[in-house]
Amino acid sequence: MRGRTALRDVLERVARPVTPEPAETYRQAGVHWWGLGAYERDPIEGSGTRYKVLYRIAAGDIVINKIWARHGAVAVVPPALDGALVSGEFPTFTCRGEALLPAWIKWLSRTPWFWNACDEKARGTSGKDRITPERFLDITVPLPSVELQERWDTLLVGASTLLERVGERERAALGACERLVTAEELSLWPESSLRSAPPLAEVTRYLARGRQSSQGPSDHVLIKTQHVQMGRYLPSSLTLDAETARRVAPDALVEPGDVLIACSAAGCLGRVAVFDQPGVRASTDTHIAIARADSTKVLAEYLYAYLRGAQGQMQLRSRERGDWTREKVGFRLTELNLRDLQQVPVPVPPRAEQTQIVRRISLVRARVSRVMRLQTDRARSRESLLPALIATALGEMAHPNPALADHEPS
Repeated sequence: MRGRTALRDVLERVARPVTPEPAETYRQAGVHWWGLGAYERDPIEGSGTRYKVLYRIAAGDIVINKIWARHGAVAVVPPALDGALVSGEFPTFTCRGEALLPAWIKWLSRTPWFWNACDEKARGTSGKDRITPERFLDITVPLPSVELQERWDTLLVGASTLLERVGERERAALGACERLVTAEELSLWPESSLRSAPPLAEVTRYLARGRQSSQGPSDHVLIKTQHVQMGRYLPSSLTLDAETARRVAPDALVEPGDVLIACSAAGCLGRVAVFDQPGVRASTDTHIAIARADSTKVLAEYLYAYLRGAQGQMQLRSRERGDWTREKVGFRLTELNLRDLQQVPVPVPPRAEQTQIVRRISLVRARVSRVMRLQTDRARSRESLLPALIATALGEMAHPNPALADHEPS
């Protein structure tokens, strides 16, 4: 069989209802976006679900997320999730007859064409653009013969496995590069260098977290956590309102060369970047500290290199407040307060040695950056291969050009 067919001709709805028992614990499944498959969620007790009925899924089922099908939340249930439960928000289907292999749906779900088809069927069905099971079954898909589906599945599984292995090796290579940088930094700033090191408060002429954050129209730029990435400042387009901007103390205005330090939020705390926008009037909110080097004691570029390096990062992160092992923790609990920030030890060698260290670290990072750029380019090329193969497997029948609609791979 060649050509296209509506999913309702090859799929049928299936429901295996389960009434949750309060004392029982149940496995749960979810569906990743962009066709990346189903996954196991945290187990839940029957007393902990708001649903009166859950539904059991089986290996080989096709399960969708009503809300996010338009983002590729369509998956084939793997054997590992056989028997897991989903809510009614996850309609489930099985193959009707022998014309369709579940694997073919798996590869279809990886294509932007299929996401767009789900999105089109979801529009207007509710305020949240949920796709209904009936509308999902209305989608028309390319359907080659079962033999051809099997051939393409074998090819695509092999290609996917090979590409993942290459990716693992490249990630391992990047990890090795990062370890080399860490080793170099720790050789320059070993634990012994901290014993008589002055605190950060003594080597800066300004060290404080921002105070003002009320936004509004003005020419005064506001810097927040999202603008301080590790080793890179992302220029902010946010501004303080004019009245609030007038209350910012002159010292709190960021100067080129200042080190910006993220002081709040798990995953962000300790990130550092250099402000590099001369002529821009800017300040930070309370989640970002400014560390302005005292040039009589330490070079600004040396201070930044140390705080960004492995030893500086360990010293910053070891001073965070908050206990993230507790079950319920407020977002703001983990932070680096000013008192702790002031106590971060900063080894201060002679000025000539500071210059040599900055050059040495810059050289190492430049070499690693070249490797990382090369690996990134390779990764992008690699990531484009599988979609290209899937498009070929579809025979370009999902191509927007109707003239290609019935073309099939050889």
